Amino acid sequence: MRFSQLKGRSIGVWGAGREVRSLADQLWRLADAEITVAAFDTAPDAEALTSLGAPGARVAVGPDAVEALAGCDVVVRSPGVSIYRPEVQALLARGIPITTATSLWLAEHGSAGVVGITGTKGKSTTASLAFHLARAGGVDAALAGNIGSPALDLLDRDPPELVLLELSSYQIADLEIGPEVALVTSIFPEHVDWHGTDATYRADKLRLLGLPGTRVAVVNGRFPELVAAAEAVASSVLFGVPDGWDADSAGIARSGAPMLAAEEIPLPGEHNAVNLCGAMAALEAVGVKPQLPAALEGFEPLPHRLEVVGENGGLLWVDDSISTTPESTLVALESFPGRDVILLAGGFDRGQDYTALGSALATRGAAVVGMPTTGVEVLEAARVAGVADGRAVEAGDLESAVAAARAIAEPGSVVLLSPAAPSYDRFRNFEERGERFRQLAG
Repeated sequence: MRFSQLKGRSIGVWGAGREVRSLADQLWRLADAEITVAAFDTAPDAEALTSLGAPGARVAVGPDAVEALAGCDVVVRSPGVSIYRPEVQALLARGIPITTATSLWLAEHGSAGVVGITGTKGKSTTASLAFHLARAGGVDAALAGNIGSPALDLLDRDPPELVLLELSSYQIADLEIGPEVALVTSIFPEHVDWHGTDATYRADKLRLLGLPGTRVAVVNGRFPELVAAAEAVASSVLFGVPDGWDADSAGIARSGAPMLAAEEIPLPGEHNAVNLCGAMAALEAVGVKPQLPAALEGFEPLPHRLEVVGENGGLLWVDDSISTTPESTLVALESFPGRDVILLAGGFDRGQDYTALGSALATRGAAVVGMPTTGVEVLEAARVAGVADGRAVEAGDLESAVAAARAIAEPGSVVLLSPAAPSYDRFRNFEERGERFRQLAG
């Protein structure tokens, strides 16, 4: 369904997130549309309705919400509303179309000139790199989706030549058409609470490659699962492999030919060099060939992603609050070779396995401070692997963890906040967690 097809329709709105607020900003384009706002827990207050641009909308709460939405021509959900909720399944069973604002925009715009970027980790950095590189190459590009502008906001400007669209699994799960180029950076267990199972999460993520309109799949060749999924697409490109864009400790190369030295990459860690390879491969797929290293000039890394937030008392303080999985924290540890690392880990319990992380901590002699809730599991895995008790310390909160890290640290140590878990048990989001760490590191 296209955005323009909503004119005169009865539209159900479920959620009040960034995408839905963007939809509200565009409702003036939809003459005679009627709005129903659904809330399954508590009724939205007047401020929330005003933010949705629908102060006079019909509001349905709790059990009445399903019936109210069933009377709509279409329901637009926030990405945070899982399509596997029983209420959503009930609406689908009754033939009510359910979509997202991003899906509406993509159907309106079409696949051409859109690079869709997803992955368990690395998608935001890769999208930001691709956007910066495209602009440096003289391309009229837009950054949209989960970072940059909400996709529907692009209706307010002349169509750009190229759209770098960051997509989450929440958006891909019921996306109707795909981007011209679909880039997948990585795949790990994640978001089981939304998708129900890890297998469903992976299937929802990878369906981006096979959607109508997708011409080229660009995937990280270091993940066999991604390589296998790309083989089903008519045209596929691998990066992170020797015969494509690839990276190692020396820098990045193109089919074996050195292209950029490690010290010229404005991001720490080999994984970020691989993200840069993905950005270059995707841009090549749409005919854009930025010149390195000049095209990277002025690039600013995103916050909370291996962001240096302080250097004092001989200690380097690094905020990697975005790391919500053990796999991403493992990558963060590898970004500081030869340095003593004190890891601050722990957060919302999502049933993740910390065995490999514990082994990595022991192998490199790192220290770890465990915070609620999962910190005790990280500590147990570290101790079983051989980390000494004096280098595996439990803390009651982030403040205590920072104090413990200071006590353990020696000049030259890296204090790394890379929690390997979401933040929801103590903070609103990973951004709030990272900002508090920045304050404490000062």
